[in-house]
Amino acid sequence: MMKRILLTNDDGVYSTGLKAAYDSVCDLGEVTVVAPSSQKSGVGRGISIFEPLRVSLANVNGFRAYAVAGTPTDSVILGLFSIMKEKPDLVLSGFNVGENISTDTVTTSGTIGAALEAASYGIPAIAASIQVLDEGDKFDDHSAYVYDFDVGIKIVNRIAKNVIRSGLPDGVDLLNVNIPRHATMDTEIEVTRLAKKIFITGVEERHDPRGRPYYWINGDLIRDAEEGTDVRAVMKKGHISVTPLSLDSTARVDFKKIDALL
Repeated sequence: MMKRILLTNDDGVYSTGLKAAYDSVCDLGEVTVVAPSSQKSGVGRGISIFEPLRVSLANVNGFRAYAVAGTPTDSVILGLFSIMKEKPDLVLSGFNVGENISTDTVTTSGTIGAALEAASYGIPAIAASIQVLDEGDKFDDHSAYVYDFDVGIKIVNRIAKNVIRSGLPDGVDLLNVNIPRHATMDTEIEVTRLAKKIFITGVEERHDPRGRPYYWINGDLIRDAEEGTDVRAVMKKGHISVTPLSLDSTARVDFKKIDALL
């Protein structure tokens, strides 16, 4: 039986990263592409509930895609419940232009938000991202972004093939895969946990021509963390990071300790 794969991203339907993701799974089954019509980075698992959603067909880089005027999560929901008539065997979100590592990005990334949405319906999901060395690359026009995705395509193809065949282990809802900038097929693949942070958050205050303040949220990257974390693997060691994630964010704590606070 032909396997069914839903493909989405948060960089928009015209991103070269989406084409690379398509190339990574197109030989594994029938691929349906449903992605935001424009750049939607940083929206997390946001969902549009106060406005209607419109979908248009787009021919992108040699394949047909459904462009959704909404978020990555909107794209997954429409893909599952309107466009695809049967439940897919896998949802792939990516390739994101820019690494998605640490709890900072897991809770804000639209790439991971889309994968989480798929996982909430019991569908095995993979979020895939590639590291950039220039932070400005994350915000450029990704329809013209030039990057050698070859290693990422091969790695994700191998992981996706195994996930489709065997599923994910109990307690794992999705895999967060991050490919460092200079990875080769000999680069070590490290199974990691989330680092606490990757951003040293800052706020820059500026003033408009009338003297009124406005603000840019910014900050430097943290380039190292504890051994075993995704930040250390990608940023310090140049390893490919694969982090198993769960939808259940419940703290692993003796509930009696919480009773004491009540």
